[in-house]
Amino acid sequence: METPLSSNSARPVFPFDLESAVLSDVGRVREKNEDSDLVMDEFGLYVVADGMGGHNSGEIASRLAVEAIRGFFETAATDDRLDKAFDSYRRRRTAGQRRRSFDEFRLWKALEAANLNIFSTAKRFPQFKDMGTTVVATLFVGARVYVGYVGDSRVYRIRAGRITQLTEDHSLANEYVKMKILRKEDLPRFPYKNVIVRALGLGERVKVDTFYKESRVGDHFLLCSDGLTDLLNDDDICQIVVSAESARSACASLVSEANNRGGVDNITALIISLHPEGTQVGSHSISDSRSLADSDATVTLPIAKGS
Repeated sequence: METPLSSNSARPVFPFDLESAVLSDVGRVREKNEDSDLVMDEFGLYVVADGMGGHNSGEIASRLAVEAIRGFFETAATDDRLDKAFDSYRRRRTAGQRRRSFDEFRLWKALEAANLNIFSTAKRFPQFKDMGTTVVATLFVGARVYVGYVGDSRVYRIRAGRITQLTEDHSLANEYVKMKILRKEDLPRFPYKNVIVRALGLGERVKVDTFYKESRVGDHFLLCSDGLTDLLNDDDICQIVVSAESARSACASLVSEANNRGGVDNITALIISLHPEGTQVGSHSISDSRSLADSDATVTLPIAKGS
């Protein structure tokens, strides 16, 4: 049975309590942290972005992405334009095209708004030319979790002691695997494994992949940048998460282990754990969060507020 469409003015109601935690770390090699994260428990919305580009561009792009997504959801909660856009989308949908629910639609459009915000900023300020970012986002509504993503940051689900990668890397390495040019066991030695084939900000339009899964009490969802997954395999991640006492301690252990193995890139881990109602868990941010004001940028950057 399909979950009823949500009203964009309503706060989500969950059949469980959400515990969230995030830790973002610069690692042992990089001078700056170009990852950004967003936790909006009031919307059931969680985001990780991994920026790329020279001279601040990566951290600017990832921060623009999460702020654009934040602005989109905050604006949509008090604005009927998204309802109208969704009605138009349903009327235009062609035969055979998969039907997105309202909640999946708004996550899709939020990520498209983030892309346009980065692209338009780069056009206005030449020093940010070719900046971009990956993005993964989860939106919890009822018993469903909606996932939207671009790039090679990942979303995992850990359920009953087993880990599943829910997203598919938009990377050159993954394309080669699908084409049977490369074997999965050869990925650690592939010299271009970090080359991505899709990112926010590189064009006026971008293809955003979205889908949903049913969630249940006991699930853990991990959003992370490749600074984690390049150093820890799926089994490592699963063991750390299931043995941790809390989402916060799981994030700390994941980042610590990645640093112990070299910390060659920025590392971000965001975990959402689903507990029985009444558990009274909450949100814990232990990230080394940076604001745009902390960077070397001297320009005023616009933040998109919806689409």
